[in-house]
Amino acid sequence: MDLNYLKKLMKIFDESSATELTIEEEGTTIALSKVQPEHMAPMMPAGYSMPMPMSMPMASAPAAPAPAPAAAAAAPVAVEPAAASGHEVTSPIVGTFYRAPSPDADPFIQVGQRVSAGDTLCIVEAMKLMNEIESDMTGTVVKILVENAQPVEYGQPLFVIKPD
Repeated sequence: MDLNYLKKLMKIFDESSATELTIEEEGTTIALSKVQPEHMAPMMPAGYSMPMPMSMPMASAPAAPAPAPAAAAAAPVAVEPAAASGHEVTSPIVGTFYRAPSPDADPFIQVGQRVSAGDTLCIVEAMKLMNEIESDMTGTVVKILVENAQPVEYGQPLFVIKPD
């Protein structure tokens, strides 16, 4: 099967509302399936670390992850007042948030920048696929709620946009 044909097929399937697709061609069967967001596994907390074997001394355990959950717990408190002053753009998938198309490129948007419906705001990488997240309204970006390269969950607020 032609790789370009397969890539086009996957793109069309990804953009469609279909959840399953099976194709048989030249003795090859390809089955595509979309996982519904409510069935996705939750992301591990930021402070999670792998269990250490009993043979290792406890003194070598990192102490730095302890403040991360406290900082994460404080974040929702800061987010709620900002949400009241505008429209929240949320993540449609679980993945990794990126503000720019590449590490050395400028971010797609900045706080205070005016955006139109359909403008790319960020990228959320999921399973090595880069998914562009677009603005669903016209307005001004009031707040960016996620740090670059941070994991995001389905439905997590990413931006606050003040409508025009």
